[in-house]
Amino acid sequence: MKIAVMGAGAVGCYYGGMLARAGHEVVLIGRAQHVEAVRRDGLLMETQTFTAHVPLAASTDASAVAGAGLVLCCVKSTDTTEAAAQIGPHLADDATILSLQNGVDNAERLQYLLQREVTPAVVYVATEMAGPGQVRHHGRGELVIGPSPVSDELAQMFAAAGVPVEISDNVSGALWAKLILNCAYNALSAITQLPYGRLVQGTGVEDVMRDVVEECLAVAAAEGISIPGDIHEAIRRIGRTMQGQLSSTAQDLARHKPSEIDHLNGHIVRRGEALGIATPANRVLHTVVRLLEAR
Repeated sequence: MKIAVMGAGAVGCYYGGMLARAGHEVVLIGRAQHVEAVRRDGLLMETQTFTAHVPLAASTDASAVAGAGLVLCCVKSTDTTEAAAQIGPHLADDATILSLQNGVDNAERLQYLLQREVTPAVVYVATEMAGPGQVRHHGRGELVIGPSPVSDELAQMFAAAGVPVEISDNVSGALWAKLILNCAYNALSAITQLPYGRLVQGTGVEDVMRDVVEECLAVAAAEGISIPGDIHEAIRRIGRTMQGQLSSTAQDLARHKPSEIDHLNGHIVRRGEALGIATPANRVLHTVVRLLEAR
């Protein structure tokens, strides 16, 4: 199958690379410096189980999605509208679109903008771009996807590529659970520039995270969202399983790039205001990250 990855950052390169290793025709669509490196040397994947140069195609032009049976949308939440406008004219009629993005509403936004079904996915992977055309994997890698006519086929395809996939009837709850994890970790990691393992050892950090999570849970409950599992244990587990990971927000600030904070803690603040729920811990984290972005 031809697979196009719209937004070849750390997440897109990891999953695109895994699928390419499994024999699929993959094209990465991303920034020029990464595209040039991939075209020249292949994608350098440094994972916990292997290190390899993976040959695949790369382009800076969204028209490269043409003919793809599967499109992985991996752009930042802030770029969803622009990405939809770029890929829309080139999508095959039978293309499956999978949103592998942070935030809770990107699949809905894409579906509205493209006027076609988009399958939401929750991504649990610790990755970073270690250099042009070089993705470094720190841990995990599983996906949770929503039910659709092609979900079973997608699950089998990803599993064959070494990517575990769960199909969930409560993908909204899974998306919110991921949002809450991001709200707990991303801003604190960004502000301190500390990886998760170091971060959780800080005095008072556990209490701050608990405040953030409780605010998120209050907003989720008001939205009618059922959060699966024990979210507090999930928060603690992230600190153990992704010890060396800097949050994507921390990586953005370190590289002087805009972050997705408006779609993480900022989303909780906006929905809290609309629902009459106080979110002071999330508000502080959102405000401080925005100030750091503006430096």
